[in-house]
Amino acid sequence: MASGSRGLFGSQAGENVARAGAAELVGTFVLVLAGGATSVAAATTNPSVYDLFTIVAAFGLALTALVAGLGHVSGCHLNPAVTVGLAVTHRFPWRAVPVYVLAQLAGAVLASLATWAVHSGSGPSVVRASATVPAPGVSSGRAFFIEALITFVLVLVIIAVATDDRAPAAAAPLAVGAALAVCIFIAAPLTGGAVNPARAFGPAVVSGTFSGLWLYLLAPLVGGVVAAVCYDKLLAPAHAPEQAPAE
Repeated sequence: MASGSRGLFGSQAGENVARAGAAELVGTFVLVLAGGATSVAAATTNPSVYDLFTIVAAFGLALTALVAGLGHVSGCHLNPAVTVGLAVTHRFPWRAVPVYVLAQLAGAVLASLATWAVHSGSGPSVVRASATVPAPGVSSGRAFFIEALITFVLVLVIIAVATDDRAPAAAAPLAVGAALAVCIFIAAPLTGGAVNPARAFGPAVVSGTFSGLWLYLLAPLVGGVVAAVCYDKLLAPAHAPEQAPAE
């Protein structure tokens, strides 16, 4: 991909990589803080003031706002699975991948530290309430499949609405935020619904919850790459059937 080519949401992929990386750090920080702090509040208040719907809404609404606000700056990937998937299909320059991924991971760690600070008076273990781990009875293989599957759905929607000129640009933020919400609804009772290696990495590092972390880092990458290739090779060239002209 040549420098300056079109990235997600009309951003210029490869231009001002350092500044774009800063936007990725800030965006991932806000996303993980929104969902993570809400998750901790739901787990630590008695009686609980939040439920699963509120947590899902926090993640979905945060991503909607961030795509609208930062999409034109960095492409608003906020997820290594998105970044790697785009790079594999030549929609994003490989030279910028390390900057984006490191920024996303750093933003998630800072967000988890901020969550700890918000709930001051508790040790860093309080952040464990926002960490993603397989539910009892869910094997690592099953959790891997679930995380790969939901990330496939999310990345497919992102690439479809953010890189294809046929999709209405105004609908992109809402579509992406809704896709994330649906994915978390599907997986939350089983895996916590990370859908994002950075979102899993931050709380794990701060709380010391490393059980199953490898699958939350790897499975979304697999799902994201498969989604990107599927859209690039199969769906992007497709057109709806047209009515044959009347004779």
